[in-house]
Amino acid sequence: VGLVTGSCFAERGHNVTCIDVRPEVVAEINAGRPTIHEIGLDELLRTIRRNGTLVATTDTHSAIHSSEVTLICVGTPTVDGRMDISQIVAAAEAIGEALSSKSAYHVVAVKSTVLPGTTEGPVKEAIERRSGKKAGDGWGLCMNPEFLREGRAVEDFRSPDRVVVGATDKKTADNFLK
Repeated sequence: VGLVTGSCFAERGHNVTCIDVRPEVVAEINAGRPTIHEIGLDELLRTIRRNGTLVATTDTHSAIHSSEVTLICVGTPTVDGRMDISQIVAAAEAIGEALSSKSAYHVVAVKSTVLPGTTEGPVKEAIERRSGKKAGDGWGLCMNPEFLREGRAVEDFRSPDRVVVGATDKKTADNFLK
């Protein structure tokens, strides 16, 4: 979801920074080589890397400070029949750390597949705890669920049959949708 979403936003002219904790993944993306297989992603990634509209980094702090919106697109695997949200909470904590020293308004959008209540619960709590700021005080939170089919994600992003955004307030929604 993350690489496809970032690539498609970059294709539309947005400057995108993909963050990954794995340096080898960052190196592959920056070399224009997708780390997943999706129809059309190879050429798309090569094109946007040539255009300079997408870069990858392991530096969450710099990426957050040089952007207005962060989308959380991490895995939520099922373990013993339960969704494991440890990756999304870890991402939220890293975002919160970066937001603690950012003065400009920033939107955090959850794009990962999560159970209802995860965004308003553990994600919001982690960001607030690490940033020292309440939602609405320098940052806003929203949910933008993905409806991308495996193998057809690029096509689905380019021609969505629906786009859903749920935001905690109007300012967040307006900033996310611009």
